[in-house]
Amino acid sequence: MPNLKDLKNRITSVKNTRKITKAMQMVAAAKLRRAQEAAEAARPYAARMESVVNGLAASVAGSSTAPRLLAGTGEDKVHLLVVMTGERGLCGGFNSSIAKLARTRILELQAQGKTVKILTVGKKGREQLRRDFGALMIGHVDLSEVRRIGYGNARSIAQDLLARFDAGEFDVATIFYARFQSVIAQIPTAQQVIPAPVAEAADLETDYDYEPSEEAILADLLPRSVATQIFAALLENNASFNGAQMSAMDNATRNAGEMIDKLTIEFNRTRQAVITNELIEIISGAEAL
Repeated sequence: MPNLKDLKNRITSVKNTRKITKAMQMVAAAKLRRAQEAAEAARPYAARMESVVNGLAASVAGSSTAPRLLAGTGEDKVHLLVVMTGERGLCGGFNSSIAKLARTRILELQAQGKTVKILTVGKKGREQLRRDFGALMIGHVDLSEVRRIGYGNARSIAQDLLARFDAGEFDVATIFYARFQSVIAQIPTAQQVIPAPVAEAADLETDYDYEPSEEAILADLLPRSVATQIFAALLENNASFNGAQMSAMDNATRNAGEMIDKLTIEFNRTRQAVITNELIEIISGAEAL
């Protein structure tokens, strides 16, 4: 049976932990509102950009003059996976779910005989994937010092991807992130960004005349589209991280409260037992006299 001092110290420790988890929950809740608004505001723009690119791409798909970002390299041998996770933990299964989706895709591609390369955005994803796939990693983007995600962050990542693609380092690039749905639901998502996926021509209206040509417009628009998709993914990831952390810290605060109640009951029972034993010893001593 633990003594009273140990129980009292443990209760104090759990109470201090509860204060920390409650504070982190409140901070995450404050950040979540801004992050959610930013992610939701970016969705219509990203969707419209995708619609415009699909409309243009449908009319030039298969053409010899199609931009390389649309036509691809003509091969499907080397895949670059851009895995976006959080810079910090204490967010439940948020980071693990994205890393798990990326790990599953890596194993699938390797089983097909493909070459896989990994670019990580966020420290936690790098730590989890490095254990099994450290030899496949070719770069890392550190956003730990970024207080607010901006388009410039996405543009620098996009420029890195485009430079690697132009240098022939990969054939297909896919980004992995968590799409924000609610505080308790973040959906791990894999989205191909290079070459640009083209929707079915039957689903698109392409009866337009463009000036300049579709190829010229796409040559300028496709790099912007890559940056836009990455920016939207970063915003979704940021909102998902804050939602997951808020939920995790809320659960931790509740669990700490339940543990405090149990420890308090045990402390009272132990103290009562000590008092009873002391009374028994006093009475026994008095009777012996």
